Amino acid sequence: MADSSSSAPQQAASASTGKVGITDDGYLTDSWYLAAPSDELKAGKQHRVMVLGEPVVVGRTPAGEAFALRDICPHRLVPLSAGQQLETDGEWTLQCPYHGWRFGTDGGCKHMPSLTDDSPYDPSRVKVRRYPVHEANGAVYLYVAHNPRSDAPPVVPPPEFGPLPEKPGFVIHDVFNAHMDDAVVGLMDPAHVPFVHNQWWWRPPSAGLKLKEKPFVPTERGWAIDRHQPSSNSKLYRWVFGGKVETEIRFQLPGYRWEIISNDTARLLTLTCLTPEAPKRTRITQFTWWTGAPLLHLAVPIAKPMARKFLRQDGDMVDLQNQGMAHQKAMLWIDDIDVQAKWYQRLKREWTDCRTEDREFANPIEPRVLKWMS
Repeated sequence: MADSSSSAPQQAASASTGKVGITDDGYLTDSWYLAAPSDELKAGKQHRVMVLGEPVVVGRTPAGEAFALRDICPHRLVPLSAGQQLETDGEWTLQCPYHGWRFGTDGGCKHMPSLTDDSPYDPSRVKVRRYPVHEANGAVYLYVAHNPRSDAPPVVPPPEFGPLPEKPGFVIHDVFNAHMDDAVVGLMDPAHVPFVHNQWWWRPPSAGLKLKEKPFVPTERGWAIDRHQPSSNSKLYRWVFGGKVETEIRFQLPGYRWEIISNDTARLLTLTCLTPEAPKRTRITQFTWWTGAPLLHLAVPIAKPMARKFLRQDGDMVDLQNQGMAHQKAMLWIDDIDVQAKWYQRLKREWTDCRTEDREFANPIEPRVLKWMS
């Protein structure tokens, strides 16, 4: 059965509708997003990123602590990322380049050099927004609370992807000219592979279309394709891992998709993180970790550009899609290839409902076998 569904983001404006857990632009709040790969945060340095349309300075102190603050000094609105890190009364602070105000990693102002000794003004009254951070396995995540003034602990734990090496084997980046909703739907689409990714080493046209029949199950704030043998045309897996390869694919709100490929001696996990920067701009970061599979270490100089090309093909398709979206918003969605897109929208609605109603999240997805030709 076909239905007409809009790709436009949910416009559940928290200010006008009282909804919690979502912004006016359709981004989920009270959620963790990737801030940066760990190796991009050098000790004593910081840089500016955009997250949910807001400027954020992410950095690392000389002591090794990762931090994230709103990248606007409340005094004259200069980006704090343009400043430098200095020690103040035994703690590392970020100094605004305009008037030298210094802010700790907790967001509190620790020093205003223009104040005289007898000034009654207390610098600690001034704060910038602090984003809780979590660093693990070579990635730094930040938590975006719905209430920007909230100091409450995160309502959900940081992302967890199972046992991983300390650092990824390689990381690639791209930026899609798309709202995060459209980027998510495009990356999870199961039927585009033979047309968009038709490289000889992945899915050549000569392989033909084959019936895919996959069991899907609900997971924590998402869903998964249960462990199964990869498609017969996925020769790359067997070249690297040998025989008896199994794979599983998982998705979790707000925008994490990961695939685990493993056998008795090796395990590879590829994680795709989506970070919304602006209404038509989504940062895509893909991490690849593995244990065993010694051929992968030798293949990194080849595998990295292959992965980058694979991701860019998705980005190019988004650019083509934008040409149609300039004139029409509604898309024709059909079962079963578009069920995951519908699930994503249902999960978003449930997330905003549970946050608004102050209750536990109840996954609306039920186990189901999906079939398609690809």
